Amino acid sequence: VKSYVELFQDPEFLLCILRSLIVCVVPIVLTTVIILLAMFVTNLYFPKLDKYVQIICMIPYTIQGVILSVSILAAYVRSDTFLSNRMVMLFGAYSVIIMPYIYQGIKNGLLTVNVYTLVEAAEMLGCSRIYAFFKVVVPNLISSVIVSSLLAVGIIFGDYVLVRNLTGTSFQNMQIYLYQTMKSDSMKASAVFVVIMAITFIIAAVTLHLKNRGRKAVR
Repeated sequence: VKSYVELFQDPEFLLCILRSLIVCVVPIVLTTVIILLAMFVTNLYFPKLDKYVQIICMIPYTIQGVILSVSILAAYVRSDTFLSNRMVMLFGAYSVIIMPYIYQGIKNGLLTVNVYTLVEAAEMLGCSRIYAFFKVVVPNLISSVIVSSLLAVGIIFGDYVLVRNLTGTSFQNMQIYLYQTMKSDSMKASAVFVVIMAITFIIAAVTLHLKNRGRKAVR
């Protein structure tokens, strides 16, 4: 109990929780929006390009975290643009890593709905294609997006390599905090690990609750 009290009295630990949540949310939202736009274009305008989008999205399966982080540093660390910012690099790296999971979730969702029929029906009622896609088709994909987002949260929350290589110790998330605590206090490190598991469970529970609400709303 003493270790937990010390943890939650430590402002740095609370900041680590906030940083970890931000690092989870930003790449997931960014990747989901980009892939939804790509799927909109390929499904409604260029169906033949769908296989190439799939290949591009599946490539990150073969990329190891160490290789990705070293490649990003070599390419952008000396750039004069915003891409040289370490946080931008980190968000970009996570967006690449979770891309296959987000893509596969959205793809599976699209296979369960008739995109063309829904969009054509919406167009007959005066909607534009992009409005119909995001207001009619996307609500039917909420369950798939949520499931794939949960997978992405697990990957990002458990990562140590990318954040360590790209930001060093200047950006302390929960994994960096856990690693540093393990070197000084094993009891406190155990408490940190339990808190990480609890937060992951809470995120999963809230996400599944939102998924069920979204499913009822669609019905």
